[in-house]
Amino acid sequence: MEPQVLYRVCYGTSTPTSFQKSPLTIRPAVLHNHCRHRVLGRDYPAIIPSPNGNVRGAYVRGLTDGDVFRLDIFEGDEYERRKVKVRILDVEGDEAGEGNVEGEEVEVETYVWVAGEQELQDGEWDFGEFKREKMQRWIGRREEYDEVDEAVGARGTDPTGGRGANGAITEQLKNGPEKGVLESAV
Repeated sequence: MEPQVLYRVCYGTSTPTSFQKSPLTIRPAVLHNHCRHRVLGRDYPAIIPSPNGNVRGAYVRGLTDGDVFRLDIFEGDEYERRKVKVRILDVEGDEAGEGNVEGEEVEVETYVWVAGEQELQDGEWDFGEFKREKMQRWIGRREEYDEVDEAVGARGTDPTGGRGANGAITEQLKNGPEKGVLESAV
């Protein structure tokens, strides 16, 4: 997950203070024997098992139970959190993985697509395209909300699947059970 999206999910902003994000350590990593496809009609990818596939992503340490709670809601029931092994990248190569130098293997949890492969496009999801053309609607820049709202109104679908800054899943995160717990702790 792109760190700015992770921060928005966990902290409610894509630009948290250094104090907020200081518990986190984020390093590049590779998940072998999996591939990443774009979900039909959505901006986001799905990771599925695939022999000889490789998915470059992030190894994140320091997440709290509350962070994982938020991530579980954000990912929704299309995904299942599973234990996998990744290789930490000591040297990060190019987008295709050329020049990667793999280091330690660690067991982690990641979100694997369980909603059916018929919902996935053929071919690899383009992370570069996502960052250039779509990420703004995910990290909460106000001018991008209009584009999402227009797309939802015109097509009746939300390309963020409710995960965008104004989406139903984001609203659930804002109004989730933790709010009640904090209010009752006063």
